Amino acid sequence: MKSALRLRRPSDFADVQAHGRFYRHPAMTLAFRANSWPHNRYGFVTSRRLGTAVVRNRAKRRLRAAIGQVHAGLLPGYDIVVIARPAALAQPFDELQRILNKLLLQAKLIEES
Repeated sequence: MKSALRLRRPSDFADVQAHGRFYRHPAMTLAFRANSWPHNRYGFVTSRRLGTAVVRNRAKRRLRAAIGQVHAGLLPGYDIVVIARPAALAQPFDELQRILNKLLLQAKLIEES
């Protein structure tokens, strides 16, 4: 994912946390907030309770890949944060994609197809 599409500063994550909307699933939480950019920016959060750095980084890579597949179909102009939960580690990749699509549809960030 290009660096222009990533949330990097802690203040960006804090803005989404403070002023965003949340949609929850046992495997992940989706938070989003409108931004002033012509494109979406994405951030991924994995807490230490998920496991070691290897496990957390694998979870972020899988979530990044799932977002990458739907990025083109999302409405532009949002900061989107995906927070991994422990249940996400046990899910196969296609199930993670299905869950993410479900949360994006609930948030009305993607058109139903």
